[in-house]
Amino acid sequence: MRDENLKLMLRFQRDELTASVVYAHFAKRLKDQKNRVLLEKISKDEARHAQIWQKYTKRTVRPCWIRLIWYTFLTYVLGYTFVVKVLENGEYTGVQEIKTLEKDVPEVNDIIVQEKEHERRLIEMLDEDRLNYVGAMVLGLNDALVELTGTIAGLTFVLTNTTLIALAGIITGIAATLSMAASNYLAERADGNPKALKASIYTGIAYLVTVVFLVLPYLLAPAHMYLQALSCMIGIAILTIFLFNYYIATVRSERFMPRFIEMASISLSVALISFLIGLLAKLCFHIDVG
Repeated sequence: MRDENLKLMLRFQRDELTASVVYAHFAKRLKDQKNRVLLEKISKDEARHAQIWQKYTKRTVRPCWIRLIWYTFLTYVLGYTFVVKVLENGEYTGVQEIKTLEKDVPEVNDIIVQEKEHERRLIEMLDEDRLNYVGAMVLGLNDALVELTGTIAGLTFVLTNTTLIALAGIITGIAATLSMAASNYLAERADGNPKALKASIYTGIAYLVTVVFLVLPYLLAPAHMYLQALSCMIGIAILTIFLFNYYIATVRSERFMPRFIEMASISLSVALISFLIGLLAKLCFHIDVG
């Protein structure tokens, strides 16, 4: 057996063993009996796959505990649905790689078939509470990005002082958070949603967190560095859009790039227009904050 094939098998063996431990850990934390049983079965299948690889590598490997700790942390932040999807998407991403081992490992096709079955069944079983409120989170985050980037960009050239801009952004952001949460609550109630309050809370939290991140550069930068703060805010907005859309695309198994481009284009266009309006207002009305 060639050295590169052995290294590849050892990598797959460790990945399968790590996934088995991660799934077993998730299963222990789940209250839903159906989901727990399914995850336990998949955990056992992953362990069996690791044993298949071990039969050919003749070596014993240990799970990657760093990845286990990392995935456990992510479950608290982003939920187990996201982590499970990442794990399944990451296993055997290079299908052509594993096919090169087909002559040495006859079971390779069975492993691939089972992995695809795992992914299908996981998509059917996942019913995490927070995912029922993705629409509410999208509403809060998208509105905050569009409104706050536009507002802050417009105020940057009018006020030319990071402290004043931050103060205006905080006041506007808090008021808009309460308004958005209340409006979403009334809209959900009108649609007969029994969980209208919870949906509005998710909307408000998403909005408020976005406000904090967008205003942060102005709070940290010296008063005269308003242009640098604006650049940082735009960068944070793009990064926020990137991360959030990656999360949504992963848990919903949707295409990432079209969502990201659409949301980024809207937010940045509004920011640019607002920035130009602020510049025009300063020139027309001779505003000088000092």
